Amino acid sequence: MKYNFDEIIPRRGTNSYKWDTPEEENVLPMWVADMDFRTAPAIIETLRRRVEHGIFGYTKVPQNYYDTIVKWFINRHQWEIDSQWIIYTSGVVPAISAIIKAMTIPGDKIIVQTPVYNCFYSSIRNNGCRMIANNLIYQEGRYTIDFDDLELKAADPETKLLLLCNPHNPVGRVWTSEELQRIGDICLQNGVFIIADEIHCELTYEGHNYTPFASLSEEFRLHSATCISPSKAFNLAGLQIANIVAADSNIRSRIDRAINDNEVCDVNPFGVIATIAAYEKSEEWLDALRKYLWENYTYIRYFFKRHLPQYSVLPLEGTYLVWIDCRAAGIGSDNITSCLQNKQKLMVNSGTLYGPGGEGFIRLNIACPRKLLIEGLKRLAKVLGH
Repeated sequence: MKYNFDEIIPRRGTNSYKWDTPEEENVLPMWVADMDFRTAPAIIETLRRRVEHGIFGYTKVPQNYYDTIVKWFINRHQWEIDSQWIIYTSGVVPAISAIIKAMTIPGDKIIVQTPVYNCFYSSIRNNGCRMIANNLIYQEGRYTIDFDDLELKAADPETKLLLLCNPHNPVGRVWTSEELQRIGDICLQNGVFIIADEIHCELTYEGHNYTPFASLSEEFRLHSATCISPSKAFNLAGLQIANIVAADSNIRSRIDRAINDNEVCDVNPFGVIATIAAYEKSEEWLDALRKYLWENYTYIRYFFKRHLPQYSVLPLEGTYLVWIDCRAAGIGSDNITSCLQNKQKLMVNSGTLYGPGGEGFIRLNIACPRKLLIEGLKRLAKVLGH
């Protein structure tokens, strides 16, 4: 193997939020969504050379940064972006908050498709808006969109935005072009603007291709803003870099104003050059990573079928976050997660964190060496198997 994803790299003592938050020894954290792999060698080498320069002043983002993003998305995802549409910022969550600020006034309603990434709720709340749940339908071990409910909620004149998560965290769906088309049609008919959080777009698996929402039509492009970042796929979360793609110049000006008002308009030199190195030199590494992550997922399915057949591991179409139906335990998500942490020193996320529809589920981060994954599953079985 050209890239050694099996290597266990100690992270405790590196000020890692994931590993250093728990104070007890021997805790295995499979909660926070970053990976326990080194990033791509080309990124490390680029950062090393920059560190050796030794001067870390304010950053001017070069044209090459924009050009690299444009080239990546046309070649990898057949999405044609104009470099002028791109606004850089310090993360996808600050990006979402700024777009909400730009496109709403306090009291407006925002649709989310629950259960969904927990930071959506805080971004809505912090802007004084109201969350409206369009609960996903969970049927026969798979999630689909409740379009009838979406039509009803989008028709409310107080509803101004829909927060779309594609690929979806935590349920692992990669929405099809048909599903996205229908979402867009409903929103367009009702004057609902779409914020597409597509941070996990590089992490999809065979048979489930990522479709950028804005790529489907010019109308969708002009009535949406897309949030992207290399941070999930290339394990760069700590470098704090993300991009907003907004094709409409008036909307882009409003978002740019909100980015400045929220004071998230400055980025650091490492995030900029890491993004360029990721998109220019690290595609082969990314493909090897996706293969390894899929093998991890395959192992989880095997483990549950053999040792925990009463629970359902949901299909994983995208992300490295596995959504597990633990309702058969009969004790609730919060009790399961606290038992795992207290009795087995295993940290996972409770489904209740993700809002309506999350009760009875847990989220497991599988972006780690296989040996750690196996150890985590053994600990899991000691709680869920009894």
